[in-house]
Amino acid sequence: MKTAEAPQDTGGSSEHQRLWSVDEHLADVLAAVRPLEPIELQLLDAQGCLLVEDVTVPVALPPFDNSSMDGYAVRTADVQGAREEFPAVLTVVGDVAAGSGELPTVGPGQAARIMTGAPLPPGAEAVVPVEWTDGGTGGGAAAGMAPASAAPEGAGGEVRVYRPAQSRAHVRARGSDVQAGDLALAAGTVLGPSQIALLAAIGRATVRVRPRPRVVVLSTGSELVQPGEPLVAGAIYDSNSFALAAAARDAGAIAYRVGAVADDAETLKAAIEDQLVRADLLVTTGGVSVGAYDVVKEALSSIGTGPDEPDAGRMDFRKLAMQPGKPQGFGTIGPDHTPLLALPGNPVSSYVSFELFVRPAIRALMGLPDVSRPSVRAALKTDEALGSPAGRRQFLRGAYDADSGTVSPVGGSGSHLIAALAHADALVVVPEDVTSVEPGTELDVIPLG
Repeated sequence: MKTAEAPQDTGGSSEHQRLWSVDEHLADVLAAVRPLEPIELQLLDAQGCLLVEDVTVPVALPPFDNSSMDGYAVRTADVQGAREEFPAVLTVVGDVAAGSGELPTVGPGQAARIMTGAPLPPGAEAVVPVEWTDGGTGGGAAAGMAPASAAPEGAGGEVRVYRPAQSRAHVRARGSDVQAGDLALAAGTVLGPSQIALLAAIGRATVRVRPRPRVVVLSTGSELVQPGEPLVAGAIYDSNSFALAAAARDAGAIAYRVGAVADDAETLKAAIEDQLVRADLLVTTGGVSVGAYDVVKEALSSIGTGPDEPDAGRMDFRKLAMQPGKPQGFGTIGPDHTPLLALPGNPVSSYVSFELFVRPAIRALMGLPDVSRPSVRAALKTDEALGSPAGRRQFLRGAYDADSGTVSPVGGSGSHLIAALAHADALVVVPEDVTSVEPGTELDVIPLG
């Protein structure tokens, strides 16, 4: 692995002309992002959100002793010594279905037909599964269990039990899951399906969380055509806004995709201002380089500098020591100082930039502790050495094999190679001081899963 000395900064003395590192730019973004204020949400709306309160159990779970099997509720003394040759013969005094209110009392020599989840009736000490019995005779049941709707007609008849049962066999004890007053979930928990199940089980209909941020994605470029429409000469389909909106959803946000905006600074500025009402974070793609039609810089670089816009925010456009994704813009806009990240327009550049900067910003808005994807070490699996520009942190697309601990490059380094990006599941990180990477070299890899 060949290394090179870091180049000296010759871009001028002003802050926006210097070359920023990836880490500096990310730190600058995160310093300006504050977690969203907590709100009360319905359970399903809170999925993926960060809990901001301790939740205690109001009632024991389960709230009563109940059966874990379809069978018969019995007294253990009545089935002691029961076997195939000499079954215990018990009188069936009734049915107990899940949700039953009034329960029959099980006395000596008696049993109650019981369904899974039904409360254990008074006098019963255990449940024998229906498979240990002849299924019962009379009272609405013959060779199987009576349906719940037949519970009132369940009394009468007999059941033969062929195996003994220990006390509390097949009984779920009251509070065996959680006791009243226990801590169900601690503040800081991210709510997934199992946590939402617990909240519902203890009777919570709503919960206080930091909400999912609303992210608005805009593409810029007069050459962009929406998928499904015919292409004209010189036009391309807009893929960036779809990719970034999908990536925002994957990061946990509520994403709004705005159709491509033409290369006109006033039109773009008006479009962005229109979206402020529903945005916690704005993301643009395209128009941040040095071309004549880089309208994002033109539209937003003067935000907050006019005498009539004292609180409108500030945008900064800079160059980063990375490949792809060198040109970047970041700042705040509007009266609420909504964060705006302006990403380059090449598809791979915009996607890599999203992973490195926008995804962490989204997760910071959600109040999550781990904002960036974790990285792993993997050996480069390739037939020949790979080159990397001196002084730039390069992010190659790769296919990561966790079993072998290797990563294989996918496609080239071009920032327009969408097909290669679609077949990659990781970013391979080549440090700034490395210019050549030999096969087998261990590098940091960021899985994108």
